[in-house]
Amino acid sequence: MSMQTTINHAPAPAASADVRARRLLQIIGFTLLGLGLAILVAQGYTQKALFAGVLAMTLAGYFAWQKKVSVAATVFLWTLMVMLSALAWHSAGVRDLAVLGYPVLLVFAAILGSPLLFFSLLSAIVAYCSLLAVLTINGHFIMVIPPLSWAHLIFTNVILILTGFSVYLLLMDMRRLMGSLREENQRVTEREQMIARLANKDQLTGLTNRRYAEQQFDLLLEQSRQQHRSLLLLFLDLDNFKPVNDSLGHAAGDLLLQELSARLQELQQPGEVLCRFGGDEFLWLVLADRKQPVTQQAQQRAQQLLEAATRPFFIMQTHIDISGSVGIALAPEHGESFAELCRSADLAMYDAKEKGRNTFSYFHDDLNRISVDKFYLLKLMRDALKEEQFHLYYQPQYDLSDGRIHSCEALLRWPQKGGQFINPDQFIPLAESSGIIHEIGRWVLERACTDCMNWRTQGFGNVGVAVNISMVQFRGGNLPELVETILRRTGLPAHLLELELTESLLISDDNSIQQQLDRLHAMGVTLAIDDFGTGYSNLGYLRRFNASRLKIDKSFVSALGVSDRDKPLVRAMIQMAHSLDLKVVAEGVEDEDTLQQLRLLGCDDGQGWLWSKALPMPEWLDYLQQNTNNRQPACSRPPLLQ
Repeated sequence: MSMQTTINHAPAPAASADVRARRLLQIIGFTLLGLGLAILVAQGYTQKALFAGVLAMTLAGYFAWQKKVSVAATVFLWTLMVMLSALAWHSAGVRDLAVLGYPVLLVFAAILGSPLLFFSLLSAIVAYCSLLAVLTINGHFIMVIPPLSWAHLIFTNVILILTGFSVYLLLMDMRRLMGSLREENQRVTEREQMIARLANKDQLTGLTNRRYAEQQFDLLLEQSRQQHRSLLLLFLDLDNFKPVNDSLGHAAGDLLLQELSARLQELQQPGEVLCRFGGDEFLWLVLADRKQPVTQQAQQRAQQLLEAATRPFFIMQTHIDISGSVGIALAPEHGESFAELCRSADLAMYDAKEKGRNTFSYFHDDLNRISVDKFYLLKLMRDALKEEQFHLYYQPQYDLSDGRIHSCEALLRWPQKGGQFINPDQFIPLAESSGIIHEIGRWVLERACTDCMNWRTQGFGNVGVAVNISMVQFRGGNLPELVETILRRTGLPAHLLELELTESLLISDDNSIQQQLDRLHAMGVTLAIDDFGTGYSNLGYLRRFNASRLKIDKSFVSALGVSDRDKPLVRAMIQMAHSLDLKVVAEGVEDEDTLQQLRLLGCDDGQGWLWSKALPMPEWLDYLQQNTNNRQPACSRPPLLQ
């Protein structure tokens, strides 16, 4: 129910005033009618008093018609009070028929007047009746009791009818009020029920939400304990859902989630809880059957989830294929609280993704240890940034035609106190997933440009530097601004900086990435495709980017000196690159035979241990001093990097 509906049912002050004015006009009109009948049969002073009352009440009616309810009620009620009191004083006192009109007056006051007006009239009536009684008892007031006549019958009936009419009006108002209160109470109850439903339901998919699942978890866990049964928690996360939103829009993503939710609801059995955990994540709570092994039940349910996710979707006239990864946790084995069990299932789900996706994985203690290790490693990375523990090592890149060093690749190293190194393959993925790669990438860029300027000042002005860029660094959309700022601050010419990009970046349909690459190229920065051959290797994507060099992965290069197996493939890569006006860099050149093969195949540049391992800055400067004029590479192979 909308807020507007709620407001429409709220009593408005103006409407209440209109009702009171209408009710006052009704009572004044009926009273005037009664007094008119009484005037016809009255005589002498009584007739004059009634006539004066009619005039005053007519004035009260005018005020009521003008919506001056308070003034009208005051004039009407006090007129009635004075008129009745005057009639009693000139007749039988407290035994006069006029005294019967006092209850009518109080009923009118209760309907029409304010509390102040009501209690003032009540006090005046009690005081006046008491005064008449005291004066009569003490002989100071002589009652004149007229003989009974037809006029008394009319006066009595008028008073009784006015009393009955006023009581009837009061009763009708009370009934309407009670009916209105019942309706409002029903609306409030319905709103509370609706709010409770909304609080427990996901508005997009119609499934229950995380809050409801958490409430039901405690009940199911207690039931599982009483019946000695396991409680299964299955956690489904869709694979490659983001490209659906990026390419077709969020409306298509919403439709896909709705259709998937409908499929999942068909799997749900009575007593089970199925909820949308958030985003493209779903949670299923199942109380295991004691007649069947728990692992078998978990596997069956996981397969059902995977089948529902992998079945093709047809959204907005587009055929969409996605998959899902499922994590499985059991209570009480893997946790006895909702948060703990969700965490266990979440870790298992990520383990399933690392296994290749579109599969399921059970939680086990090693996953918890890995999670703790990642948390500890992330903390170490943050500390390493603050304490400047990271270092850049430089590995030369040679022009194979003349043996000249024309560039080098900056490689990130994280040395430890014991002389060992934490492998980049171990901490870079964690840095990317946590977002700390932005800080690390900024540091690497600035350090590499600063070092390059240092060796330029020492006479090696034509030796550039290549820096690896993560796809995550493009997501902020400000990479060109960062590069421009660093180049300006360090003074390094843009053409001496090369950014190495992975093939996975090339297949992205994100226009922001394309725009950033175009801006970097326009700035004069060189772009290279790194590890070519290990990813998609799509020529259509290569043509879209302004890359200058293509680096063949070392897995294809290292065996050229001992086997001809990869030679046709390397030759094809080189010819393809040259056809696109790209220079080719061969990574992993470790011996003279490989070097000769690459030269015969037409490769342009080489990088590898045949010339040098990656060197820290002081040793790199020494290496430049010794080898800048040496056109022949060293033949000895350096020891492996520890």
